[in-house]
Amino acid sequence: MSTSPADFNAKVIDEFRANQGRVGGGWEGTPLLLLHHNGAKSGKHRINPLGHLGDSGRYVVVASNGGAPSSPHWYHNLKAQPNVRIEVGTQTIEVVAHEATGEERERLFRAQVERYPHLAEYERKAGRVIPVIVLTPGQGLRASG
Repeated sequence: MSTSPADFNAKVIDEFRANQGRVGGGWEGTPLLLLHHNGAKSGKHRINPLGHLGDSGRYVVVASNGGAPSSPHWYHNLKAQPNVRIEVGTQTIEVVAHEATGEERERLFRAQVERYPHLAEYERKAGRVIPVIVLTPGQGLRASG
């Protein structure tokens, strides 16, 4: 019996919060964060668990969508509303999202592929350049709440 993506995410989120940011199963050993964002069209609050790597105090995620030909919904939401919140371990952090381009994107994507080689296959399968999103803490964000 399969579960919906929403049910799967809910289980990962519950496990993340119960274990100070660590989860098992397919995510075991992967540094995770929980991305809080609002739907660009619906305005509905959403939370997505995402694997990430650090880069000079920033958090880097990729919009691979499992190798699908389109980017995930959260990517479009961040483009529309880049001031968001993440949970990392037991911390909640206000961040500003921006899409890496050029050399920065290539460097960050290569670092992701070194850690997660399947991302190179996802990009090939997707037939698109997978966006790399940098989440930078601080910098004039709205108040937390």
